[in-house]
Amino acid sequence: MVATDTKTTPSTDSVTNSGTAARFEQPTGTGRSAGTSLSAGATGAEAPAGDRGRTSIADVVVVKIAGMAAREIPGVHDMGGGLSRTLGAVRDRVPGGRPNVGRGVKVEVGERQTAIDLELVVEYGVSIKELASDVRENVILAVERITGLEVVEVNIAIDDVRLPDDEDSSASAGDQSRVA
Repeated sequence: MVATDTKTTPSTDSVTNSGTAARFEQPTGTGRSAGTSLSAGATGAEAPAGDRGRTSIADVVVVKIAGMAAREIPGVHDMGGGLSRTLGAVRDRVPGGRPNVGRGVKVEVGERQTAIDLELVVEYGVSIKELASDVRENVILAVERITGLEVVEVNIAIDDVRLPDDEDSSASAGDQSRVA
C-alpha cells in the first residue's frame, strides 16, 4: 500500500511497495489533503467512465455563477461600477436585450482554484459588513458546488449606495419643468 503525505509543498518521495520503488509527487499549495496521485490521468477502457478525459471550466461560467449568487442576497441593489451600470441600463432597455449577470464580476480561474472580485451597489440602511459576509458565503457555496473549483478568495468592493429616493427624484424632476 502507498503511504499518503499531507504536506502542501512540492516534493518527490520514494515509497517501497512489496519490494518495488514507486515515485510520486505531492499536491501543491491547495491547503487540502488531496492524497497521492501515481498517474497524471486515467485513460483507456479500464479507467472508470467518470474519470476518462479532462474537464475545463471557462472564466465566463464562474462569472455568471458568481453574479447570480451575489444578486440573490437581499440588500444588493446592482453590480458594477458607474460606467458599466450605465451601459448595462441602456442594454437592458434595448428590445431583445437581456441583462448581463456578469456585470461587476471579475475572476481568475486555474485548474483547481478560482479567485473572484465583485463590485456591488447596496441598498441604504443595510449593514455592509453583514451583506459582504452573506454575499461572500453564497458565492463561495454556489461556485464550489456547481463547478467543483476551490474558491480561494472573494474580494468585494462597495461602489455605491442606493438611496430610497434615488429613482423617485429622477422621475419627478423629469415630469416638472423649472420654467413656464
